[in-house]
Amino acid sequence: MTEFEAGPLERNRIRIAVVEDDADWLRGLQAYLAKEPDFDIVVTASSLEEAREALAPGGFDVVLMDVMLVSSSREGIALTAEVTSQTGCKVIMLTSMEDKDIIMDAFRAGAVDYHLKSNYYDIPGAIRSAFRNRPTISASVSDTVRSELQRLAGVEHEFKKKMTEDLVTPTERQILQLIDQGYSQSQIADRFVVSLRTIKVHVGNILRKMGKPSSKEAAAELRKMGLFDEREK
Repeated sequence: MTEFEAGPLERNRIRIAVVEDDADWLRGLQAYLAKEPDFDIVVTASSLEEAREALAPGGFDVVLMDVMLVSSSREGIALTAEVTSQTGCKVIMLTSMEDKDIIMDAFRAGAVDYHLKSNYYDIPGAIRSAFRNRPTISASVSDTVRSELQRLAGVEHEFKKKMTEDLVTPTERQILQLIDQGYSQSQIADRFVVSLRTIKVHVGNILRKMGKPSSKEAAAELRKMGLFDEREK
């Protein structure tokens, strides 16, 4: 088996493609990476068209992608999406910008890391981590990514809460709250002055709408969402 035929982790050298439209920075980056004994820069491109043509055949392990191509971050991010979907290689974004939206768009496009050019000394380690399928988000953007993920989690929670609130009627929420407090269905029927069959029908409707196997699980979910009336405790 030749080195070219070997799998990524069976080879000793990492094949790198660099997309960078600043000629001076490209030369400097090439010279810096050339000092690494396990790096081979096999492709370089300085424009969107050149990069698209050069990267299409694959044959590399890691791509260092300039976010700003043709004075637009959209170009670098769009090319990242193409490269990751077509070749499956690892893309590390290089940029001077710390814009939250650009950072998150880069990761959505399939990038495994996002590095500020000013932190160029971290690039060799990022390349090796990506090559070994153990990419780590650089410290320069980790806080941005973490805060955005937390924000998105909050948005998702509120959306799910609103959907559940619209799905489960006030009466059904009352029944679930009593179940969560340990009341049996018979006790709930007595409290509402209705038949046990009526409560069972309500519970059946709740399980069907929420897709839960038991009323206790449904009740626990509503409690976690904060949908119970605090005055009923």
